[in-house]
Amino acid sequence: MKFVDEATIRVEAGKGGNGCLSFRREKYIEMGGPDGGDGGHGGSIFLIGDGALNTLVDFRFQPQYRAMKGESGRGRDQTGAGGEDLYIKVPLGSSVFDDETDEYLGDISEAEQVMRVAEGGKRGLGNVRFKSSTNRAPRKTTQGDPGECFNLRLELKLIADVGLLGLPNAGKSTLISSVSEARPKIADYPFTTLIPNLGVVRIDDQRSFVIADVPGLIEGAAEGAGLGVQFLKHLSRTRVLLHLLDVMPVDGSDPLNNFKVIEEELAKYSPAIATKERWLVLSKIDLLPEEQQRALQQQLTAVLPENAPLFAVSSATGAGLKDLMNSISDYFSSLTQQALEEARALEEVAGKDAHRHSLQLRHHRKLKRQEGNSPRDEDDDTVAVHYES
Repeated sequence: MKFVDEATIRVEAGKGGNGCLSFRREKYIEMGGPDGGDGGHGGSIFLIGDGALNTLVDFRFQPQYRAMKGESGRGRDQTGAGGEDLYIKVPLGSSVFDDETDEYLGDISEAEQVMRVAEGGKRGLGNVRFKSSTNRAPRKTTQGDPGECFNLRLELKLIADVGLLGLPNAGKSTLISSVSEARPKIADYPFTTLIPNLGVVRIDDQRSFVIADVPGLIEGAAEGAGLGVQFLKHLSRTRVLLHLLDVMPVDGSDPLNNFKVIEEELAKYSPAIATKERWLVLSKIDLLPEEQQRALQQQLTAVLPENAPLFAVSSATGAGLKDLMNSISDYFSSLTQQALEEARALEEVAGKDAHRHSLQLRHHRKLKRQEGNSPRDEDDDTVAVHYES
């Protein structure tokens, strides 16, 4: 299956049916009055949330949608049938934009949520509508109005409770495979993860949450370097971000400097995402002696906000994982209604930041293609992915 998080579609609502020009004709009634009926309304187009979908790939193969037009009116004052409305299923987490103006139109975030994106044309009027005391035989009718027609851009942001971020090879994929049934590709080299991965963490029968792993970030990611920036938008809907920091990088780099790199890139990409609840998680602690662990934690505590959560885990041995997962679950349980409303407001701002950055990247790629430095591949925005439940 292809994972596609952006797609452009064209929607065209149905035209309204025309009004009918007709006069009553019966035996012994030579000059009957008007009896032309109205046309039917054109069908509208709606988007509807479907929890079973998790990619926009289908829209790459069917990018055009047209609703049925209304039927014309008929004699004997018969109204034409209205055009049937068209419902298009989209994944939860889909944001809708006008592709020509970049206007934000709305989000589909709940199953069965319905959003009208193109209204059907109004029906035309038959000549019976224009009968009056001074005009007993009107020949006037009106045509049905055309339906609305738009080019829409759909942007999918995966819905997860927890997001993992960090440098490539920081241990994000190993962590998600250790605490859930997700099985992402894992290898001892950077950029093993090329696509977002989702996993469900089950604390007990009553408590669970969804965790998302995105490709690693590198310095300059906010300007388009690396792969992770393409998928950072999927973190805009998360409630907690876990910043995984490798305590023993294979390239010998300084963990403290690596921490600062990710923090700076996140702030450049989206100030709203950067203000989300964020916990620092030291990974691969089984590779570092305890004395060096304590020294590193002291260095990080000095640059972290006061009372910022700091955890140390090893996905290889399982050390610290249970405590981390329980702490996340307890945090979600402690959220008040006000906190949830504030989080939703922050998600909206973060989504706008992500959309703005997406437009900038798209413009940058367009300029490079025009310069002949980056020929477009039809699969630029797609990558292969297998979903694990």
